[in-house]
Amino acid sequence: MFKINFNEPIHVHFIGIGGISMSGLAEILLKEGFTVSGSDRSASEMTNRLINCGANVIIGQKAENITDDIDLVVYTAAIHPDNEEFKMAQTKQIPMMTRACLLGQMMKNYRIPIAVSGTHGKTTTTAMISEILMKADLDPTITVGGILDSIGGNIRVGNSPVFITEACEYTNSFLEFYPSISVILNVETDHMDFFHNIEEIRTSFNQFAKKLPDDGLLVVNGDMDGFSSITADLHCRIKTFGLSEHCNYRAINIGYNMLGNGYYDLLIDGKQTLHIELSVPGAHNIVNSLSAIAVALELDIKEEDMKAGLLAFGGTKRRFEYKGEKNGIKIIDDYAHHPTEIKATLHSARNYPHKDLWCVFQPHTYTRTKAFLHDFADALSLADHIVLVDIYAAREKDTGEVSSKDILDILVNEYHKDAVYTPSFEEAQTYLLSHCQENDLLITMGAGDVVKIGENLLI
Repeated sequence: MFKINFNEPIHVHFIGIGGISMSGLAEILLKEGFTVSGSDRSASEMTNRLINCGANVIIGQKAENITDDIDLVVYTAAIHPDNEEFKMAQTKQIPMMTRACLLGQMMKNYRIPIAVSGTHGKTTTTAMISEILMKADLDPTITVGGILDSIGGNIRVGNSPVFITEACEYTNSFLEFYPSISVILNVETDHMDFFHNIEEIRTSFNQFAKKLPDDGLLVVNGDMDGFSSITADLHCRIKTFGLSEHCNYRAINIGYNMLGNGYYDLLIDGKQTLHIELSVPGAHNIVNSLSAIAVALELDIKEEDMKAGLLAFGGTKRRFEYKGEKNGIKIIDDYAHHPTEIKATLHSARNYPHKDLWCVFQPHTYTRTKAFLHDFADALSLADHIVLVDIYAAREKDTGEVSSKDILDILVNEYHKDAVYTPSFEEAQTYLLSHCQENDLLITMGAGDVVKIGENLLI
């Protein structure tokens, strides 16, 4: 196994360097003195930022990009063996590793590596903890799966032993990681193009927790189904969070302000301690914040810094992000693409001032849409009006087995909702402009490019 050592910089080439995670890792290596090159299919803000940081970024993936001076090639799961650069690296026998493997290797260069996992909430919770760490002047290195305004992007390179990252279960990639503190926010059915069932997913999270050393810490949701199987046979310390009496970190006296942002009183081991105020909406973010508090206090961060960090966190881009107002209609964008996330977002919207709630939903991947067809309809039924657009394929191909119209049929025939399907973004925009009214709340929702609909409405 090739090992990354920050004291011995080498030349690393990234195939697909413009991805939000790959670009972050590339930037860390640049600032640690590594030579970094990479390629991507098109230019973007990420590739431009890397060029400004000193990377050699090539638009277009071709064999000649793999030069003899490259010591290591890094690639993502989206890169297939027939990729020209991938094949050339193999031909030249250059060491290769996945993005997840590189991230795991990089974690070994920090004394306090923190990994945040879960089916939902990884980006938000990673950002919450990051804000707390910065308020406490711990100077962390951060890699987060969204754009965080306080660090001007998705990456921050610090000069301390503290490193924090998201840990995704897809393809078991987080089993490549080496954290000393891990967070498990929730474990639900997802990524059914890889996992076969919920038991297999829970086994994966159990294996992730077992990566912790004996003196490591697992911060885990004490209320989730399958808790005992996920925490079975662990030797590390365990702290639980949630709303039940048995949880170490618990919220009581929960309320919401006029913008839907939560506040509550914190119980630690049954004793009331602090009043917590958040700058993000929704009950799900109250639970997320409990895990962030557990990490912070276990690191001996002062209570005032912890509270200030949570209050400073106003969300990341594409997480209940306010985009603007058009004709008195407030437009929000949200990354939710799993039924549980959709429900959480739409429940959050109930506490936000509005007349009617509109949801424009773009399903993400055919596999997920087929697996959760009725669950999607059930979650979307929380909105007053639903506009469906075509499925965002991402890494998959359309086999014709499922479409957005299948969700529409369930919404109309079983839930009797006001729902429509529009084949194009332009038709969706025209429909919304003619039907939304003043004081309505419009949420564009999905992990694809549905955000463009709301942005185009504001032009």
